[in-house]
Amino acid sequence: MKTFIQVSEIWVPSRNRTVLEFHGGLYGPYKQLRMASERMCFGYDEGLPGKAWAARHPILLKDWQQPYFRRAEAMREAGLTCGVALPIFAGDYLLAVVVMFCGNDADSVGAIELWHNDPALSYDMSLEEGYYGNAVNFEYVSRRTQFRPGFGLPGMVWETGMPTIVDNLWNAERFLRKDDARKAGLSNGLGIPVSGEAGQNYVMTFLSAMGTPIARRFEVWIPEENRAALIFNAGHCDNAPGFALDYASTRLYPGDSPISRAWMLGIPEICESVAEDSSAIGASARKARLQTMLALPVLENGRLKAVVAFYF
Repeated sequence: MKTFIQVSEIWVPSRNRTVLEFHGGLYGPYKQLRMASERMCFGYDEGLPGKAWAARHPILLKDWQQPYFRRAEAMREAGLTCGVALPIFAGDYLLAVVVMFCGNDADSVGAIELWHNDPALSYDMSLEEGYYGNAVNFEYVSRRTQFRPGFGLPGMVWETGMPTIVDNLWNAERFLRKDDARKAGLSNGLGIPVSGEAGQNYVMTFLSAMGTPIARRFEVWIPEENRAALIFNAGHCDNAPGFALDYASTRLYPGDSPISRAWMLGIPEICESVAEDSSAIGASARKARLQTMLALPVLENGRLKAVVAFYF
């Protein structure tokens, strides 16, 4: 089963903080793209990672013809049609930029959305940009929908400030686009709050279809009350629906798994062989036949609120 997200990258500031350097990536069959990317770096406001650094919020790009995009030929050769760059800030300090690329073929259905609220202009959160694969009608509805705090997936994330997973979108009372999601074949969703630009509210949502899930598994881990370890909070897995039982008594301590290393350093973590990890994470991944993982820290004012793990 092909995932909607096909490539993931991590870019981090150089020691003198003048450019972003390659830190790791998951490329699947796109080996030529990896070879080209490993040799690159991006200055402030340069390329997709540099644009997200300068903007201090996610950038979603669907047109490789944009003059600032430097890998257009490689993307076209790979058949990749959308890129999203997500910067991770601790206050004013950039920790990393995560970049994800999606493909588009006859079977690709899913959505990656960026929602934005400017309190000076509106009480609502509206769509800044979105990529929907072949879910054309769902895109039409989404571009004409707005959310208040607590309503819809963007509103739920906005209200709580926490990553949120919604299973079975078709029956979720608080998912306002459920009828349109059913028609499009979208089945579950993940929303992540984004901090960076002062005074602005941003939420990224990832909506999966059964045939082309955004990722094969999502997990949300949060610090326990004394912040000594991370505990499992929520998840969704197409390969092993009851996998939460694997983590019933699990504590992830700093440094003992890819997820807790992302927590400890505040920098996203790539694992190309998660099934070989000696922690409970690896044991659960082996049972579900999952191989690769991206761990994404979620921070607010420099303090870690959660780690979201994408498994591919």
